[in-house]
Amino acid sequence: MNGKNPLVELFGFLQDPHLVASFQRLCGVRGTARGAEDCKEVERLHPRHPAGALAERGGIRTKTLADENPEESSHSPVLKRSNRDANGGRLTGGTSSEPPGQSTLRPRRKNSLTGEAGQEFLIENRFWYYLFTFGTELGNELFYISFFPFIAWNVDPFVGRRIIMLWSWVMYLGQCTKDLVSWPRPMSPPVVKVEMFYNSEYSMPSTHAMSATAIPVALFYMTCERWEYPTSLGFIVAPCWCLLVCVSRIYMGMHSVLDVIAGVVFSAVILLFLLPLLDSIDGFIMTWRSAPLVIVLVHVGLGLFCFTLDTWSTSRSDTAQILGTGSGVALASHVNYQLGLLPDPGRLPLTLPTLGAGLVLTCLFRLVLGVLVLMGTRELMKALTIPLLCRLVGLPSHDVRKARQHMGVELPHRYLVYTAVGFNVLFLVPIIFNLLSL
Repeated sequence: MNGKNPLVELFGFLQDPHLVASFQRLCGVRGTARGAEDCKEVERLHPRHPAGALAERGGIRTKTLADENPEESSHSPVLKRSNRDANGGRLTGGTSSEPPGQSTLRPRRKNSLTGEAGQEFLIENRFWYYLFTFGTELGNELFYISFFPFIAWNVDPFVGRRIIMLWSWVMYLGQCTKDLVSWPRPMSPPVVKVEMFYNSEYSMPSTHAMSATAIPVALFYMTCERWEYPTSLGFIVAPCWCLLVCVSRIYMGMHSVLDVIAGVVFSAVILLFLLPLLDSIDGFIMTWRSAPLVIVLVHVGLGLFCFTLDTWSTSRSDTAQILGTGSGVALASHVNYQLGLLPDPGRLPLTLPTLGAGLVLTCLFRLVLGVLVLMGTRELMKALTIPLLCRLVGLPSHDVRKARQHMGVELPHRYLVYTAVGFNVLFLVPIIFNLLSL
């Protein structure tokens, strides 16, 4: 017996960056010679933790596929294609003489913390590139700021407010777990970084995978008895949604296979605990007189706990944004109930309306108008909070970008801004719709 733990070996295999690189090559993503040079320069300027550490704080390190036999790594079924591709002369290196059907690209967005543009890479299959780019956007801010309000304004406010609160809890727990586990992103090379924006954050678990599990499953759970539609639709959409986002994160080079599996499992466990408690939590938020104070104290307390887990990174501001959104939605739910502004859904189950040009245009107009109100709220709150916070911490407020690099400004700024945004999703915007008879 060699004394190896099969479970640890399995985890090491699923975390191996060469497994991610192998999947990327299968989908037509390849690095370029110029991209490899860029990657080495980035690693020199911004050194990261070595990949392959399962739990450095616990003293465990598993062997990657390259570690198993470094002298004969080219014989590994995962590595041999990588070595062949690196020397096979197929890569263009970013020149204009690209083979038909291939494109030399860089990540669409720079690293949010360091400003790195990322390495150059070659796309040989544009279908997978566009599909997985769409899939990864299902876990980004642009999707959240349009999808959640659309549900609340055009489909069902009851479902809208609950799904936002549930999402905020799931994402908060995921962000905290990332900082506690502190696993690095898959190492590049061999992985090609098709996305760079979140590259400075930790990797385990994938919060994209957690969100992609929580949102469709919770939507199905909340609507299956409230709305009349084929239940088979929920059983089809939920796993397809989750699978698309999870696979897209591996394709982008942002997560190992183990990261996304852990994200799905962790999210499922959270849902098993929270979904049965939704009625009780919702009832407390809306009916208890002390609920606003409890909401603010709980969200601020959760933020202070999370912000002490690790050093400053972009995930801190994301967490403050998530907590602020959840706090604002919960406060608006309480105010709406106390003022009698909650809409009456009528007889249940609800039936899906017949789609027509008038309905589609009304929904689009409501969405555009509502998002404009939210953008105005965000800009107004930024203009009010940043100078105030700069004065409190003793920083000049004329350079907003520099001021927001200070944790004492950025974190409360994000929390206050998105508390106001979340509040207006359920309070101000619906009032405007009623005044305009929309």
